[in-house]
Amino acid sequence: MTVAEKQRQVELPERIVERVEKRLPRTEFDSTPEYITYVMEEVLYRVEQETEDDDFEAVDEDEVRDRLKSLGYLNE
Repeated sequence: MTVAEKQRQVELPERIVERVEKRLPRTEFDSTPEYITYVMEEVLYRVEQETEDDDFEAVDEDEVRDRLKSLGYLNE
């Protein structure tokens, strides 16, 4: 992440942040946000690579939103 990069705030469940904070001392990262950014970039890269390799199947955004809401990731 570059210094000039625009940033946004995202809410995460406390259990996720606690897990990241436990792992942080065993990493090369200086902060929780820095480590979370790295992990998200890695996961997204892998997902995007899988998507490029497979035939893309359209996803119903409402269905995804409902699923994320039921899992507690969205507070709409």
